[in-house]
Amino acid sequence: MQVEDRVDRAAYQAEIEGWRRRMEESLRADRGWLTLAGLFWLNDGVNRFGSSFENEIVLPGASVPAHAGSLVVHAGTVTLQAEPSAGVAVNGKPATTANLRSDADPAADMVTLGDLTMLVIKRGERQAIRLWDRGGPARAEFAGRRWYPVHEAYRLTADFTIYETPQRLPVPNILGETEQRLSPGFATFGLHGQARRLDAVTEGDELFFIFRDQTAGDTTYPAGRFLKAAFPQHGQITLDFNRAYSPPCAFTAFATCPLPPPANHLPLRVEAGELYDRAHS
Repeated sequence: MQVEDRVDRAAYQAEIEGWRRRMEESLRADRGWLTLAGLFWLNDGVNRFGSSFENEIVLPGASVPAHAGSLVVHAGTVTLQAEPSAGVAVNGKPATTANLRSDADPAADMVTLGDLTMLVIKRGERQAIRLWDRGGPARAEFAGRRWYPVHEAYRLTADFTIYETPQRLPVPNILGETEQRLSPGFATFGLHGQARRLDAVTEGDELFFIFRDQTAGDTTYPAGRFLKAAFPQHGQITLDFNRAYSPPCAFTAFATCPLPPPANHLPLRVEAGELYDRAHS
C-alpha cells in the first residue's frame, strides 16, 4: 500500500508539472500573452492604422507602412480597408477589404501584417483592437512562470450545487465595468478547517472560478487568480488549487481581465498554484 501511495503521489506530481509546462508554452506562443503589444479602443467612423503617429492605431515595426489602412466602425460592424501595397491578410489570405468578426464570434477574423496580428475584441458595448507582435521583446526577456510546490492537500473534493435556473453573477473587470455573467452554481468545500464557497461561471466546457485569497499582493497576483474544474459528477467536483493561475493582466498591460466577485474573496491563505513575479508584470 505504501508503494502504491508513492506511485500515486509521483504520478500526481508529474501530472501537475506537465500541466504547468503546457501553461508556460501557451504563454510563450505566437499569440500568447507575452506577445501582446497593444490594445486600441475603436471610435465610430474611421480608425487609421500604420507606423505613423498620425494614425489612431500606431503599429510597431520598421517594416510597417506609415499608412497601412483603416478600420471603419459603423452600426457595430468593423470593416477593414487596407492599402493594396501594405501586405495585409485576413485569416492568412491577402485582403484589402473585409467585414471583421470579433472575438464574440467563434470564427473571429485574424488580420496579419508581417509579425503583427490584430483581432477585434468586444467588451460590453465597446470594441477594440488587440495587437500581438511575434517579434516583440517581452517573450525573449521573460524568465518563466513561478509556482508554489505541489501540495496534495490543496486538491479538494467539493460539493457543487447546480441552480435550477442559472443565476446572474456580477463580475467586475479592470476597466471599471461590471459584466453580468451566468453562473450555473457554486462549490462548497473545506479548507484549513473552515467551510468555504466559490461561485462559478462557465468557460467553454469547464467551470471557471475567479477568486482572491490572503496571499494576493504578497506572494500571488494582487487582483486574484483563476481556477478551472470539470463539470460535476454525482454532485461533486475536484478543486485543485495547485492549478490556480495568474490572469493575463499579470503578464501584460494590454489585457482586459475579470476580477473576483465579492463572494469569491476567501479570508484565508491559499499557498498553492502560481506565484506572482513583479519583475515580469
